[in-house]
Amino acid sequence: MANHRAEPEHLTTEMARQIRAWRVDGEYTWRAVAQAATERWGSAYGSNQLYGQDLCEAAARLLGENPAQEPWN
Repeated sequence: MANHRAEPEHLTTEMARQIRAWRVDGEYTWRAVAQAATERWGSAYGSNQLYGQDLCEAAARLLGENPAQEPWN
């Protein structure tokens, strides 16, 4: 994968699908999503819970889903 930084406003569809897999299929917490994204794509936020929440919300919207409804929350 290209060197993308995991910033909510710059997610690609591929990144959004990976975030969805972590959150929905892997049942990751927001903190775990943040850490996984940091490890995979790099960020300055580490395992920050609010960062993970922002990523999940942005990914859901990019995929045409509601982040406040199942299966996201």
